[in-house]
Amino acid sequence: MTNSIDEIEDTDCILVVGSNTTSQHPLIAAKIMRAKQKGAKLLVVDPRTIPLTEYCDLFLKIKPGSNIALINGMINVLIQEGLIDENFIGVRTEGFEELKERVQSYPLQRVSEITGISSELVAEAARIYGKAEKAMIFYAMGVTQHTTGTDQVKAMANLAMVTGNIGRPGTGVNPLRGQNNVQGACDMGALPNVLPGYKAVSSADDRTRFGAKWGVTLSEAPGLTVVEMTNAAAMGDLKGMFIVGENPMVCDPDINHVREALQALEFLVVQDIFLTETGRLAHIVLPACSFAEKDGTFTNTDRRIQRVRKAVAPPGEAKPDWEIIAGIARRMGAMGFDYGSSREIMGEIAAMTPSYAGVSYERLDAGEVIQWPCTGPDHPGTPILHKDSFTRGKGKFFVVDYTPAVELPDKEYPYILTTGRLPFHFHGGTMTRRIERLDREVHTGFVELHPGDANHLNVRDGETVRLISRRGEICVPAKVSTVTEPGVIFVPMHFAECAANVLTDTHLDEDAKIPPLKVCAVRVEKHIGANL
Repeated sequence: MTNSIDEIEDTDCILVVGSNTTSQHPLIAAKIMRAKQKGAKLLVVDPRTIPLTEYCDLFLKIKPGSNIALINGMINVLIQEGLIDENFIGVRTEGFEELKERVQSYPLQRVSEITGISSELVAEAARIYGKAEKAMIFYAMGVTQHTTGTDQVKAMANLAMVTGNIGRPGTGVNPLRGQNNVQGACDMGALPNVLPGYKAVSSADDRTRFGAKWGVTLSEAPGLTVVEMTNAAAMGDLKGMFIVGENPMVCDPDINHVREALQALEFLVVQDIFLTETGRLAHIVLPACSFAEKDGTFTNTDRRIQRVRKAVAPPGEAKPDWEIIAGIARRMGAMGFDYGSSREIMGEIAAMTPSYAGVSYERLDAGEVIQWPCTGPDHPGTPILHKDSFTRGKGKFFVVDYTPAVELPDKEYPYILTTGRLPFHFHGGTMTRRIERLDREVHTGFVELHPGDANHLNVRDGETVRLISRRGEICVPAKVSTVTEPGVIFVPMHFAECAANVLTDTHLDEDAKIPPLKVCAVRVEKHIGANL
């Protein structure tokens, strides 16, 4: 997040795009609701009717994958009606004229045809956002999990900059992370193209600095992303994997392909707190600790470093992740893995990562609230990014165009499938499905089916249907409702026995290499046989 969670209550306008916030970020949703009670306008963009839509001022029920057309159309309205911040644009940005020219090709009628949202609603959303003194954008995986996810984020950055909603309290472009400590993991270099602190592996100076500390020579070539690793394993080009705290046999696209790839490996190690579907395919399973059984830090969605303290002893032979990894490294002859505690690791992080240079257990244990960048022991941290300038100097407007999803409905596969989460379960269900009370709430998967589509298919609520894509098929009970629009179906991702990701597509965003888990083409058939 460019801004902080505590600012939400004091903003004037909140634009939520591709986030079922009450289900997966309930604390932030509570802040949004308090802002609404204080008079903030709430705009929600989503393919489904979600709980937030009951309270919003405008609900823009969008066709999956068409966010860029909507945002470009809104920017076009803002420019035409003089609702842009000309001073901010002139002083803080570059590339505006190119953006202005491009968005002229997104008149309201065209935007309506692409998105399925009426021209009046698009224009009204633009006016509400543009007239607000302070406006915040929140988005989640409904934006990023597309082949155009990177461009969708750029479009929202354009919207924020064109109205000057960056660098001030109650503004900003604010991603809501999919899992706890995703932010911290990325900060520490858990990406294939960067070192800790987002230092590019292509930088010779940074490779030399980290290489000297770690006693190795670092490659300038970026590594592979998750789907790329799966493809490489299936081709026989990748021989081994070490999977920590992830369950690709539920969470990754085209699960049948994932299974084939993992089974083709010469060596698979899975490190987790439970035996997952992926762990059952492993040659070795290493028992790890839960958050309550270890010391360390998490960095949350607004860059806040939070202290985690061991509350109970780990069961059996379970160990903290860092102890397992350091132990393996030492046995392989690696130098520099003689850590005695997580505190020592934080010391190395501060020494090597400028944005964490002022972070220490001493400050965190004393109750300080620190958000990176925190560049020294006396630095207070940074609640708001880009206050006076952007990292690159001037903010750059990126000209981005709407591009249809790679896989759209046709005669053979006439429905759009979108996937997501439920409030009672988390991600792959590894933890929450073991909790009896949560499992009672939603025991297995289902498909949301519009009444018009159900009538066409001769399917009644609760009857079992077969969903078929170009990659596989699953059987699930139908949940007939108007939550989705005709032609769009929704399946939650949590359930291994009817995993939505058996169906999903593996084409990737060219930049971020993210698969399009939010849109693929499927066929729906009435299942002849016993209901689930």
